[in-house]
Amino acid sequence: MIKPLLLITFFTVFALSTSAQNTPGYTTAQAHSHNDYEQKIPFYLAYYQHFGSVEADVFLKNDTLFVAHAAADMKPSRTLTSLYLKPLAEMIGENKGKLFADSDQSMQLLIDLKTSAARTMPALVAELKKFEAILAPKGPVKVVLSGNTPAPAEFENYPDYIFYDGRPGISYTPSQLQRVGLISQAFANYTRWNGKGVLTKDEKAKIEKVIAEVHDKGKKIRFWATPDHINAWKMLMNLGIDYINTDKVQELGSYLNGRKNAEFTSKEAYLPYKPTYRNNDSRSQVDHVILLIGDGMGLAQIYSGITANRGHLNLTQFLNIGFSKTSASDSYITDSAAGGTAMATGQKTRNRAIGVDSNFVAVPSLADKLKPMGVKTGIISAGSVTDATPAAFYGHQPYREMEKEIARDYLSSSVDVLIGGGSRYFRQGKIADSLQLKGIMYSEKWADLPKMKAPFVMLDDSKTVSVEKGRGEFLIPAFTKTFEALQSGKKGTFIMAEGAQIDYGGHANIVSYVVSEMLDFDRLVGEAMRLADSNGRTLVIVTADHETGGLTLLDGDLRKGYVDGHFSTNDHTAVMVPVFAYGPHSLDFRGVYENTEIYTKILDIFRKYKK
Repeated sequence: MIKPLLLITFFTVFALSTSAQNTPGYTTAQAHSHNDYEQKIPFYLAYYQHFGSVEADVFLKNDTLFVAHAAADMKPSRTLTSLYLKPLAEMIGENKGKLFADSDQSMQLLIDLKTSAARTMPALVAELKKFEAILAPKGPVKVVLSGNTPAPAEFENYPDYIFYDGRPGISYTPSQLQRVGLISQAFANYTRWNGKGVLTKDEKAKIEKVIAEVHDKGKKIRFWATPDHINAWKMLMNLGIDYINTDKVQELGSYLNGRKNAEFTSKEAYLPYKPTYRNNDSRSQVDHVILLIGDGMGLAQIYSGITANRGHLNLTQFLNIGFSKTSASDSYITDSAAGGTAMATGQKTRNRAIGVDSNFVAVPSLADKLKPMGVKTGIISAGSVTDATPAAFYGHQPYREMEKEIARDYLSSSVDVLIGGGSRYFRQGKIADSLQLKGIMYSEKWADLPKMKAPFVMLDDSKTVSVEKGRGEFLIPAFTKTFEALQSGKKGTFIMAEGAQIDYGGHANIVSYVVSEMLDFDRLVGEAMRLADSNGRTLVIVTADHETGGLTLLDGDLRKGYVDGHFSTNDHTAVMVPVFAYGPHSLDFRGVYENTEIYTKILDIFRKYKK
């Protein structure tokens, strides 16, 4: 019997501080639309993304406050009132006193005075007075003046609905500080960093010092002229800056609105299995082949798991590694049906096709080829067994959507054990009844698993929900039971077990989904390695059918188990996927080759020892 994988928790990550690296909770409320009036749609573009701050440069001419970058750019239709004050009042009126109907968020209106304070302030005070009801401290809009502001000693000479943009290093009196609504400074005062790579240690220390000083005063800080792209935004967030300055309103809005799905911190870590490397580099006899497929698992998914588990996975213990090219016969980018079929049958096929060649002619699977040798086969999936990857190992249909027909294919398959979800397709057409008439045990209750004897089918859909939704232990018990149940044949075993939902997380573009499934799959990898070491005649192969999501890792912390990812697509990509091998003949899986070669290599190994 295989002992359950020992999970050792060696530390727990507590809630992260918003003042340190890996700051969670950033939203568009902390975004500042610099020179907002230069956007194609001033105010509304930032408003509908719930930006927390917008900026307008203001010139006084003939008692009218114009919004423009330079005096020559002034236009009659572009005034402070028409572009900002009236739209704000209208939205607050529609939302019954709130800036946004669905939240209590406020907005900072940063007015940069381009004409002198002496000339501009009387006209500004008079104009703002008309909108006093929506202005802080009474309303949700906080007006903060920058540029040619009055001297600090004059702050109290103006109404309390006017606040001021201060500067670091200025010693304000307590009463003056009360009127400081924000503290800003040019980013170039501290660094010439262009947003690529990381800040130098000294530059980072200078910036952190000024941020701390401003926060100690109970004020928020903004830097202007900061680099304006994803890497820079993330660095500014890690520094704890209160407002991220941008001219790319839509891009920053999309980035910040995706923060919830982009970040993940593992609460605990497990100790990977320590392999003995028994027969690892030998070409000695193989009786058992374990093929583990992480659906959608590319290098970024693997490294996200490494990061979440504080630097190590069972996968990082492998020494023999190759790469598989995954294209389908009709497409540069494969889907799981064609990818699974390539590994199950050695044939490239069209996307969406199951167990057939490019002409939709059924081709034998590994299970079919191994059965005459006396090798028993088991298929496991953390998803529906009628879905593409597991289906490719026993089904033969032109389209993966034909799940009822795929389920019926199992009646004539060579697979001895089938475990996963998808029970409804086996109930339809009374396929479950037909299985029992053939002497194949069938159950939809996970509790029945210990008493099942091969051949059997176990389909419990409650055990194929995601890890985040409470799947619990599934892959390891299913694998353990399958290996035990197939030992009666004495001729060897082939088991394919799929971590199906790494792929689901990639399609959903949710990092936590991907990482939690990756970690669950890796625990199974450790158990398979343990089995290989227990008998010295087991080959373990770990690979993927394709990569899903175009995942890139923008940030992470190996000490805290923190991952920050970004997806380029909600579909598959064409990048090669790794192939890890452990045990005798693992050397055969080095190099770069087509995914069909995985089938060929496995079959050749069995043929060598099962004549």
